[in-house]
Amino acid sequence: MVRSGELPSRLLALKYGADLVWGPETIDKALIGTTRRYNPATGTIDFTRYPSNNNGHDSGKPPKESIIYRLHPVKERGKLICQIGTAQPSTAVQAAKLIAPDVAGIDVNSGCPKPFSTSGGMGAALLQDPERLCSILRALVAHVGAVHGIGISVKIRLLETPARTRALVQRLVATGITGLTVHCRTTAMRPRERAIREQLPMIGDICRAAGVACLVNGDVGSREEGERLAAEFGVDGAMIATAAEANPSVFRPVEEGGVAGWEEVAAEYMRLALATENRWGNTKFTLAQLIPGKAEAGRKCHGAKSYGQAVEYMGLTEEMGALAEEVDERMGLKERLAAMERRSKGVEKARRENKSAMAAGKHVAKPKPKPKPKNRDEGPNPLAQRGVGGLPAMAV
Repeated sequence: MVRSGELPSRLLALKYGADLVWGPETIDKALIGTTRRYNPATGTIDFTRYPSNNNGHDSGKPPKESIIYRLHPVKERGKLICQIGTAQPSTAVQAAKLIAPDVAGIDVNSGCPKPFSTSGGMGAALLQDPERLCSILRALVAHVGAVHGIGISVKIRLLETPARTRALVQRLVATGITGLTVHCRTTAMRPRERAIREQLPMIGDICRAAGVACLVNGDVGSREEGERLAAEFGVDGAMIATAAEANPSVFRPVEEGGVAGWEEVAAEYMRLALATENRWGNTKFTLAQLIPGKAEAGRKCHGAKSYGQAVEYMGLTEEMGALAEEVDERMGLKERLAAMERRSKGVEKARRENKSAMAAGKHVAKPKPKPKPKNRDEGPNPLAQRGVGGLPAMAV
């Protein structure tokens, strides 16, 4: 999931028993042009690039590289699926070739219904253009999957009728893919609407006949529920998304402890976020999903501006405080926080000075009123009567 599928979230899911993890949908054109680097501080592989316009600013400082994708070459080996957003075979292949040596598979997202994806012809828009979707998959199978020995898969949604879904799935499994995930909702359906499972047996049969693994997605709340649904509807497994966003321990089997409390999960997440130096904005977003909003730590973390503050609010300073300070320093969060404090003090000083000036103004002597002009009764004034020396009698 976008924002929820970054590295520390994936590592936490694996820790709790996930068999495979999907990265956040990454647009193919964002990956093209990146540089692959090993990061010794975090032990990760980073795909980075410089902004094309220096973010529109000319500060005199050299532009900072942006991390487009970060993965762990040891902890995610053989378990990470890179999901790409694409609308063309050529760009899909170009992007996939860059990251293929480091992942277990490439997945094409043709299920996202959000405008940022569909407006570019990606995501669920591909469901309305099956030939283009199939051409993308065929190109990836031939030029990436076969070359690097990894699987190519696709994620879809249900179409408007079972007949249309059947026709689409039959075409997709004929492209050479190894896996298909079906989100059991149509493009028009919202997350609050109950998932539709009636078409799963038909989809599973088509996939099984073609040797393609089939996963069910949508309203899967735990490992046990995923296993039950797979057995009931004749598919190979389940993808857990929304429930895992709130608590990744849903992957842990009951006999090994089952779902953990938020305090344990949030602390484990913070350890991983610090170890991988995850972008602070994403860490703050994820903490908001993991910590209940009514909890005191949740309310405080909502206003946190650095790792150091978040660790303090979560009561983890003794264990993680020193590392949080180091990470804040390396990531520039300390400098940013200091700048924010300076701006805040400047605003407060200006406010106080303004209030003082307003108070002082009450004691300043009022200026004397200007003398009134003579009226006609006080004697003739020919110039004033023609609009000279006063308000004009006529505009010319």
